[in-house]
Amino acid sequence: MSAVTPAGAGPAPRRLGPFEVPAVGLGCMNLSHAYGAPPTPEAAERLLLTAVEEGVTHFDTAALYGFGANEELVGRVLAGHRDRIVLASKCGMTGVDGKRVIDGRPETIRRTADEALARLRTDVIDLYYLHRLDRKVPVEESVGAMAELVTAGKVRALGLSEVSAATLRRAHAVHPIAALQNEYSLWTRNPEEGTLAATRELGVALVAFSPLARGVLTDAPPDPPALPTGDIRRGMPRFDARHYPANLARRAELAKLAEEAGIGLAPLALAWVVSRGPHVVALPGTRSVGHLRENLSVLALDVPRDVLDAAGRVLDATTVHGPRYNEATLAEIDTERCGRAG
Repeated sequence: MSAVTPAGAGPAPRRLGPFEVPAVGLGCMNLSHAYGAPPTPEAAERLLLTAVEEGVTHFDTAALYGFGANEELVGRVLAGHRDRIVLASKCGMTGVDGKRVIDGRPETIRRTADEALARLRTDVIDLYYLHRLDRKVPVEESVGAMAELVTAGKVRALGLSEVSAATLRRAHAVHPIAALQNEYSLWTRNPEEGTLAATRELGVALVAFSPLARGVLTDAPPDPPALPTGDIRRGMPRFDARHYPANLARRAELAKLAEEAGIGLAPLALAWVVSRGPHVVALPGTRSVGHLRENLSVLALDVPRDVLDAAGRVLDATTVHGPRYNEATLAEIDTERCGRAG
């Protein structure tokens, strides 16, 4: 099998609305949210500052993450580097009285934006997403309120998260959408049912969150029974006892493929994601400086097409076991479903 060429000829930079960013950014969620107890403030700060030193310019947070704590962290640590980064955050899904609430009403969006600006210690957010479609509010109304934020100079570009191609087109007709953030990885192929093509057609970046399959496609896959209380993977079917052993078997095949190619499993998974189109941006998250550097190594790799194609055959919508979310969560999400697993 062809060897990887570490010739610095990796994936080209990508457009994110008016900005140019590397093909791999940093999702900041797990520094404050969703994966059990967060790291210490000192460890989180070290991770963020190392990312800046290593050339990361695209940082992604949200009002939901830690119910504001993640925006506060990112704002405090990166305020001194504001002119070097593209800062993305999200509205439309926040914490209210300790519970996650989807609320896309214009008045809520305006209030959330002002709160985000204060926490982020900035006067403008570069890219502001509607985190989830509120099924009680037409997307045109939510995006219309976000467009007002652009007019007011509080936001530079707009995005959507976890929506379908049809919803993207409706929103794009109200105001240009710079980015669509959907889950996309070797084991989650929903964008291939519509949004991958629609974003390409409309000139919208497709920002792929969880490109490493919630940590499965790394050198340290999670052990579900050992996951801490509050880790969202405890409620994800792909990690339960019915499905996880089969998914680990597919991971083992991918690991063997990566080893034969002379590349780590995580860089292979990221290389596959960014190979899906020149408008696709990978957004892995990590708490480990070592994993951060490994993820960024893909920017200097030229992974042969036959290796990428083989990876895409080993794990896809037909070979993954279990849906990505339970039915209650899937009902909240507007994305297309695909494959036998949903």
